[in-house]
Amino acid sequence: FILKSAYKWFPEGTIFVAVVDPGVGTERAPLLLETNRYFFIGPDNGLLSLAADEDGVKAAYRIEARLPAVSRTFHGRDVFAPAAAYLSLGVPPYMLGSPLSSWKRLEAPRAAVKDGALYASAIYSDRFGNVYTSAGASEALQLASYGDWLCVEAEGRSFRAKFVETYGRAQPGDVVALINSEGYLEIAVVMGNAREALGLKPGAGLRITKC
Repeated sequence: FILKSAYKWFPEGTIFVAVVDPGVGTERAPLLLETNRYFFIGPDNGLLSLAADEDGVKAAYRIEARLPAVSRTFHGRDVFAPAAAYLSLGVPPYMLGSPLSSWKRLEAPRAAVKDGALYASAIYSDRFGNVYTSAGASEALQLASYGDWLCVEAEGRSFRAKFVETYGRAQPGDVVALINSEGYLEIAVVMGNAREALGLKPGAGLRITKC
């Protein structure tokens, strides 16, 4: 999620190396994706897919360029970083590995309005405890207008949130819903922590209606 949210703000030609790799040292491929504007390097476990697919994948390669000695537990150093270094020096990606016709893709959580309710998922919580949902502005505004109260059900819990344009439209401690800077419907507690106060965790299913 963070990679997908951030990559588009970097200049064209940026080389991203991302490593969340519990499968390091196994059969999973070391992956290089060339997209319309960027390069993404990391394990073939879906980590790169949301960002790369959004930008448009032109070619995919199984990385074969690496250090002479490769640790079974540190491919970030021994495989991914050398590939990024070669790219930065102008080596074309096709010289760093063999073509791949498929790679692991993650499916982004979806949201939909049906029978007067918005069905979504909690997908991320930032350092302030604000909770991002999988719903975007179009789904949120299809359900409600600014100033409306929303009733939120989340895994056996329920609460009300006022749909506002920004945090300053509510008082400290109020539960609000708003469209955040990334374009997602966010649930927040003004000057508080929604994740802790409401018990919302990434992955939680949400049913949202107008109260």
